[in-house]
Amino acid sequence: MLAAMPDSAPSPLSAGGPALRDGGDACPGTLRLHRADDGALARVRVPGGVLSADRAEALLAAAGRFGDGELHLTSRGNVQLRGLGAECGGGLAELLADAGLLPSAAHERARNIVASPLAGLDGSPALGERLAELDALVCASAAAASLSGRFLFALDDGRGDVDALGADVTLIADGDAFLLRIGPGDEVFRIPAAEGPRAALRAAEAFLRAARDAGAWRVKDLPDPVRSELVRAVGAAAGPAEHRPRPRTAKAPEPGTHGPGDAVETTPRSGAAPETTPGSTDALPGAHRHANPHGPAHTAAPDNPPQAPPASAAALAVDVPLGRLTPGQWRLLTATARRYGGELRLTPWRGIVVPGPFTGAEAADALGALAAAGLITSPDSPWTGVGACIGRPGCAKSLADVRAEAGAALGPAGRLPVYWSGCERRCGHPHGEWIDVVATPDGHRISYVRGERRDPPATVRDDPAALAAAVAAARARAL
Repeated sequence: MLAAMPDSAPSPLSAGGPALRDGGDACPGTLRLHRADDGALARVRVPGGVLSADRAEALLAAAGRFGDGELHLTSRGNVQLRGLGAECGGGLAELLADAGLLPSAAHERARNIVASPLAGLDGSPALGERLAELDALVCASAAAASLSGRFLFALDDGRGDVDALGADVTLIADGDAFLLRIGPGDEVFRIPAAEGPRAALRAAEAFLRAARDAGAWRVKDLPDPVRSELVRAVGAAAGPAEHRPRPRTAKAPEPGTHGPGDAVETTPRSGAAPETTPGSTDALPGAHRHANPHGPAHTAAPDNPPQAPPASAAALAVDVPLGRLTPGQWRLLTATARRYGGELRLTPWRGIVVPGPFTGAEAADALGALAAAGLITSPDSPWTGVGACIGRPGCAKSLADVRAEAGAALGPAGRLPVYWSGCERRCGHPHGEWIDVVATPDGHRISYVRGERRDPPATVRDDPAALAAAVAAARARAL
């Protein structure tokens, strides 16, 4: 049945219509499913990664009713459902709409917004009101419905974490103002905070006008003269430009506890410079498991000794091995959210922040339960910084089961994140500084990536021990 379904086929409830650019926008959504070897795939946009406990429960219900039961985090803080039947689109859309996860059918793939996941929790500015306003403005704009599923907005609380992700339109909190960045450039424009969301929408609409002839999906795809004119036109309405280089490395929240006073601004005000589809894995962070990467999980004693509990915590942060969450893990996270802050925040690094407040004992108990369930609660976990695309058997284009390979190559946590890809597309790869491992017909190719720069690769033939050693050496690379 799936063989007859075209890639990114619209569901019965899709707003539909021909693609606006030659070749079509293949990004999946909830109304436009994507065909994979393990069934159809839906991507549910979660602006800012913010989910109420009720909406988290609705996602779990959708995964269980229509898919394989698991939930997969993406590199934009969204959720993917896998193993869907080809004809489930109408029922899935109805369930998500009833839960408030599909406020506009026409805009469901345009609601790509990432936000600093610790905003307002550790002494940094809160962004919730501006996030909700931007999402509402996007959904109310007829023009914004034409944005591709690749276009990205970012709301940064000033620490530079999501500013480093290279969004098309970025708002950076700066005192009583926002700094507006268009694409990857180092110029920003200062605007009053109350005008930030509307300025971001106007910038996106200006991009659509500029891209009409160029056929570009994103700001970085525009020809240089067109991109420069777009930045000039947006800046003319915003005010004088300021020089503020975009951070080159995106720093995820460390697993563990976070509280007021923890916020770190990674991009100094002086301007000095300081995305996927998960599958199964064969080991748990901080615990021992059976070797079968596709079998049931069996936990044993945690590898990391218990730490003294903090006096209190405003939030907990956990990472998710390869972004794949079982129903039991999702239920535990949702129950923890419901007991404390009432929401979950999905991060663009395939992690989850659980707002509190927590007493020290509550934080220790919650982290202990989350660790026992197989989530990463310490930066010392060997899974910290390890990512991979879906690989085999879920993707026909993949040359290897890169998730099993990533698990087999685990070692001490490295300085640099590593991402394993089953083919040259590198779906869901990180941004900034990272180690790129790509399966090839002859083995694997390992490269050191810094933004747009890539060092000459090293090739490792089919030798698992040599591959693990080469990856560990690359991740330990000195600054």
